[in-house]
Amino acid sequence: MIGQEGEEIKPFRRGPVDIGFRIVDNEWNMDSSEPVFARSALLTIDIQNDVLAGKPLPVTGVAAILPRVRLLLDVFRDAAWPVIHVVRIYLRDGGNVEPCRREAVRTGGGYLLAGGEGVQIASELFAVPPVLDQELLLSGAAQRFGENEWAMYKPRWGAFFATPLEDILRGRRVSTLVVTGCHFPHCVRTSIYEASERDFHVVLVKDAVSGWTGPGLEEIEGIGVRILTAAEVVERIRTAAEGKTMRRKNGS
Repeated sequence: MIGQEGEEIKPFRRGPVDIGFRIVDNEWNMDSSEPVFARSALLTIDIQNDVLAGKPLPVTGVAAILPRVRLLLDVFRDAAWPVIHVVRIYLRDGGNVEPCRREAVRTGGGYLLAGGEGVQIASELFAVPPVLDQELLLSGAAQRFGENEWAMYKPRWGAFFATPLEDILRGRRVSTLVVTGCHFPHCVRTSIYEASERDFHVVLVKDAVSGWTGPGLEEIEGIGVRILTAAEVVERIRTAAEGKTMRRKNGS
């Protein structure tokens, strides 16, 4: 095939794909999309100061989900299971901003800006709110808040794109991702599809996510996502944690 300037253009051909994580382990339940809560991690997406009511980028419904997100966080923390917060941080020159928002940020859009308080995770999610190490996060590293809790910066809509998220999950033998946050049509939905194409089981906590619609939920159910409430997830996590404790006591 010849391009406009006469140069030869070689067609792109993808070689064999080795996904690298085929696991023979009944606890993973990899032959179905049924969640395995004993192997789960909690993901919070973009629940930051600047998206709250009265802030520079207010997103409808975020304030309402905060109590349920905090409930889930506390249950995962009590179980000592992984929690990952993914956040946005925009450079003031727009250099790391999506094209559709870049001009607005460059000309004084004023939201989620590096160095500002607006990028911090909403304080309602913590007993003692941590301070994000923005330089560390922008370098691509995860910031650890505790033994099983991290924050990481995502440069685009999805939580897996150019982030250490998958490495953290694989390293802790996580098979099921419980998803909460802001905002379903954009970052939440993209992250769900990214998780699904990596063969993670996915649970969307519908009363801990802003902006979902009925048709949107039906569409992600079509790729195997389970839709549950926070109360339902809490019950399953506590049951799974009790089961793990009993197995350890019995030496199994």
